[in-house]
Amino acid sequence: MAIFRSLYAPLYFLVFLGSATLIISNGVSRGWLIPLFFGSVAVSLLAERIAPFDDRWNSSHGDSRRDIAHAFVNEGSILILVLLLPIIASFVPWPSVWPDAWPFWTQVVLAIIILDVGITLTHYASHRNALLWRFHAVHHSVRRMYGFNGLLKHPVHQLIEISVGALPWLLLGIPTDVAVVGTFAVVIQLQLQHSNVDMRIGLLRYLWAVAPVHRHHHLASETEGNVNFGLFFTIWDLLLGTGKFVSSAHIRSGTVGLAGVESYPETYLAQLTEPFRTRQPSPETGPVRNEGQA
Repeated sequence: MAIFRSLYAPLYFLVFLGSATLIISNGVSRGWLIPLFFGSVAVSLLAERIAPFDDRWNSSHGDSRRDIAHAFVNEGSILILVLLLPIIASFVPWPSVWPDAWPFWTQVVLAIIILDVGITLTHYASHRNALLWRFHAVHHSVRRMYGFNGLLKHPVHQLIEISVGALPWLLLGIPTDVAVVGTFAVVIQLQLQHSNVDMRIGLLRYLWAVAPVHRHHHLASETEGNVNFGLFFTIWDLLLGTGKFVSSAHIRSGTVGLAGVESYPETYLAQLTEPFRTRQPSPETGPVRNEGQA
């Protein structure tokens, strides 16, 4: 079991992202990424039962149907945006400067790094700007962490994140195939970030923003939750002064979520409309503990 806990995260990432890279770089239909996505969800859920971080997070909190709805809408909208990328890119008034002569996998790595900067800075701003926080608070309303609810985001906030993150892609003239794999990498990474697997990543926590690092970000605390904003890498948090790399073993059921709010909507449609309501949790301190949450 110790070997499983140590190898799960890197193998999960490399196998699924590597498979996507092989599919796209060899000209195989992009449609194969759909069963690959469902396979990644199935493996994530299975691994959480083999080596759970918190058994209580494996039990539904009445959120399963909501999380499925979020995933369906959000991943579907990302797919549409990626497919529209060539049309949007046609409005860029200069030739592509993307290094398309590089090996395909190195282009994917470059795409991930570029995307990570934009998404991380948008995430950071979302904890400090009242308007952005209204939409981002939906993601912080989760009362348990498991891989699949890493895909839970308000579609408006997701659109803002993706737009900021992918803008440099457009300006540089990224090939659509590279953008497809880079986007798929986000889906894989989000599941690892929120995974309920008791993964042991050792020194990788200083580089890679997966669950043992990201749990700190969901901690319901006025001061301790505003850390570790990075999607893929922790280097941005080191530069922002928001990195926290101590053990997150104490972050268990009842310690994540929102506070400063008596209750937060838990159904999909209610979460879509909540950001437009007058009373909202404050973005000044980010997620704050709600002692009444279970």
